[in-house]
Amino acid sequence: MLAFLQKIGKSLMLPVATLPAAAILLRFGSIDYIKDFHLGDGVGGFLNTYIAPFLAAGGGTIFDNLPLIFAVGVAIGLAGDAVAALSAVIGHLILLNVLGRVPGIFPGLMQSADTKLDMGVLGGIIVGCISAYLYKRYHDIKLPDWLGFFGGKRFVPMVTAITMVVVGLIFGLIWGPIQAALDVFGDWVTSLGGIGSAIHIVANRLLIPFGLHHIINSIVWFQIGDFTNAAGDVIHGDLYRFFAGDKTAGMFMTGFFPIMMFGLPAAAFAIIHTARPERRKMVSSIFLGAALASFLTGITEPLEFAFMFVAPVLYAVHAVLSGIAAYVTYALGMKLGFGFSAGFIDYAINYQISTKPLLLIPVGLVTAVVYYVIFRFMIVKLNLKTPGREDAEDIAEVVEEGASGTGKSAADNRSAKILASIGGPENIESVDACITRLRLVVKDDKQVNDAALKQLGASGVMRLGKGAVQVVFGPQSEAIKDDIKKML
Repeated sequence: MLAFLQKIGKSLMLPVATLPAAAILLRFGSIDYIKDFHLGDGVGGFLNTYIAPFLAAGGGTIFDNLPLIFAVGVAIGLAGDAVAALSAVIGHLILLNVLGRVPGIFPGLMQSADTKLDMGVLGGIIVGCISAYLYKRYHDIKLPDWLGFFGGKRFVPMVTAITMVVVGLIFGLIWGPIQAALDVFGDWVTSLGGIGSAIHIVANRLLIPFGLHHIINSIVWFQIGDFTNAAGDVIHGDLYRFFAGDKTAGMFMTGFFPIMMFGLPAAAFAIIHTARPERRKMVSSIFLGAALASFLTGITEPLEFAFMFVAPVLYAVHAVLSGIAAYVTYALGMKLGFGFSAGFIDYAINYQISTKPLLLIPVGLVTAVVYYVIFRFMIVKLNLKTPGREDAEDIAEVVEEGASGTGKSAADNRSAKILASIGGPENIESVDACITRLRLVVKDDKQVNDAALKQLGASGVMRLGKGAVQVVFGPQSEAIKDDIKKML
């Protein structure tokens, strides 16, 4: 079950990758260039009339169709074939239409006569999972000769269409109470205020080691909370509501900003300053770049995995401090949002539509001091073996067969060493990547050389059972995956 949920978490990365584009387009399409940017009636008027509406339309299109985008993304992520994606499109359209007809045909099962069933992004994820399952089961089916044209992959969209009629009817009959329960749960979490925000961010941090944080993020950012815009459209989820102009949105995003922009970079400096003098330069070369990435983009896993397993007590403290930061930002009335993550880039782009954004500076600076002091004290007091403080060890030489003397670039050479460190091509069953992790299924995880991988820049190595191994290389993971696939 854990492995399946991790696969779903990985597959969510593809649709999530569309959100920065949506956020940027919608943000710059919502600006009044005369009033906000003081560009005058000439340039400002031109931008307001001929540019901004089209930018807003582009961003709004992505947000309006997030369930469909998630259906396609999950199907591709789980099945890896365009036929599964086509089946997901068909399945999602059928689901919407079947759900739309159920209240009129079974009014007695609805809470009210005007009940509108809306499964949102969760419906898209379910459709994607079903489409991928049906693809894997039927993509090589053999039919009689007279039906041969419909065999193989062509059969998948057909069986998906039939299946989704049944699935749509089933969910149509049961989704009313579930939808009401989700609304009640959303209202309850929101009513908790800062405590609800803190619970979410602590759970988010604690689920990162298992790769399951994307699942709860999808629920709170795209499902919980409703907002009706000026056009009468009902908007779901903390993230979309924020960009749609809901001033109450942002409680599940704001708390990440002081942590990602200030707290974790300060923790990186604490790790650098407590490293052994002879290893400090090497540690600095890794952690300064990771700290900058955290500050600018909000990508934190390279930093977190650097101490997550070697000093789990530090990670537990980090999770608690994250919850405290979320509570404080809520108590101060701050409402910030992001399209990608809680880094400076999103902060700057969305500054104008945020509530009390300037408070992030003092809150962030205090957070940085707290992180630095606590991390440095605990590392020294408990003698934690954070990077640069490890005991002397003999790190196995990386097998370099095919990695030298071939005229390859340094990146290719490094990727070849990484491949050798995970057991070589013969040990690989599958290789994929998300934003920060190389996700592998290997025949024998004992052949994976953790020490060698860390020398090659990995922040952490996780064994998840049944040959599943994840190696954290940060934003380089996708490029490394592509290089490795070329060598298989």
